[in-house]
Amino acid sequence: MFDNIMLLLPEIKQSVIQTFMMVGISLSAAVLFGTTLGVYVFMTDKGSISPNRWVNRILNYAINLIRSFPFIILLVVLIPFTRLVAGTTVGPLAASVPLSIAAIPYFARLVEQALKDVPHGTIEAAIALGAAKRYIIKDVLLNEARSGLVLALTVTAVSFISYSAMAGIVGGGGIGDLAIRYGYYRFQTDVMIFMVLLLVLLVQLVQMTGSWIARKLDRRHFQE
Repeated sequence: MFDNIMLLLPEIKQSVIQTFMMVGISLSAAVLFGTTLGVYVFMTDKGSISPNRWVNRILNYAINLIRSFPFIILLVVLIPFTRLVAGTTVGPLAASVPLSIAAIPYFARLVEQALKDVPHGTIEAAIALGAAKRYIIKDVLLNEARSGLVLALTVTAVSFISYSAMAGIVGGGGIGDLAIRYGYYRFQTDVMIFMVLLLVLLVQLVQMTGSWIARKLDRRHFQE
């Protein structure tokens, strides 16, 4: 039963590395650009720090537009852009391009929701003290929402581990690619089951770690 798995151990190791590479790049893009986008959406909302109806509408429209694409369709639509950026359309680096573009608005929306959970009185107190906007963002909004932001990043990581598996369909590599090539096309059921269990284990580890860190950062947890 395990003969196929033992023979594929080098490829399994490589597929895990490729999955970490794809998820790592997309999460880095999400944190860097998605956080900024989410903060701007929150700030320009009605009744927020810098309300601007038109900017808020444009940003929300852009986020909703990208999020409305099923990821497998987005992979295909972005092939010309992927070739332009990565120089190729196959491999984990190429798959990281659509993954990053999908991750940015996904995480931005979660960041916006996390910031909305910050007590409005805390923000008003900072404004009353005459704090500059950059300090309100850094020391009030992001600091108070840190537990929610960690949970948001955890949700994003879990989701994009699954998305990276779909990237295997178009030659992106990773755990999903190996499961499809050997488990599905070659009817090696043991390989398919092993790769699925590997994905489940990876997701569980990410979720448990993210939840633990979020609890440690949650001030309400300490108050209880």
